[in-house]
Amino acid sequence: MSFILNLETATKNCSVALAKNGKTIACKEIATQNFSHAEKLHVFIEEILSENNIQFSDLNAIAVSQGPGSYTGLRIGVSSAKGFCFALNIPLIAIDTLQLLAKQITIENGIILPMIDARRMEVFSAIYDKNHIQIRTTQAEIIDETSYQEILEKIHLVGDGIEKFKNTLTNEKFIFHDDIVFPSAKEMSEISFEKFQKSDFVDVAYFEPFYLKDFLLNRKL
Repeated sequence: MSFILNLETATKNCSVALAKNGKTIACKEIATQNFSHAEKLHVFIEEILSENNIQFSDLNAIAVSQGPGSYTGLRIGVSSAKGFCFALNIPLIAIDTLQLLAKQITIENGIILPMIDARRMEVFSAIYDKNHIQIRTTQAEIIDETSYQEILEKIHLVGDGIEKFKNTLTNEKFIFHDDIVFPSAKEMSEISFEKFQKSDFVDVAYFEPFYLKDFLLNRKL
């Protein structure tokens, strides 16, 4: 029996899920316009463990969404995950954030294009096939009318980055799934358990989030 605590903080959704043998048994999450991760993450962790009569010592691993996504959100999630792993002497599992978005949709034909809002007309994106296998690397890209012209099959778009492209990607091959906005820790349970069984862990001391882009701080010179 294995209990894994899954943390997802890469976007506006602050999400915590407790999984037993790869199945989500509890989840707490909240998505607000202003990031609430610093206030909510540890509250959710304590509540979810208490409500399910699980002690920190019962946990076998911590899984964290590794990005891409919000710089601040990723720092909070990864720092918390690493702290628990150090304190409890348990392994750390890292999961790609865009994969969590892709897994929220089931399709029979076409491809899945998860997008996380970056800046202006830019998004973090990747491409997955109908079996949720990544077939194009994660990129930070600027979207315009010529984007994805080489793809002829249906393209299913998910994530908070798709809203601003509805007037840009107008070909009928683009299918917008507005109900799938943020990645959730619920989608991490199966993946983290598979990685746990394979001992697919990251180094707690040296692991860093997958920012994809350098963090830019605007300041007066």
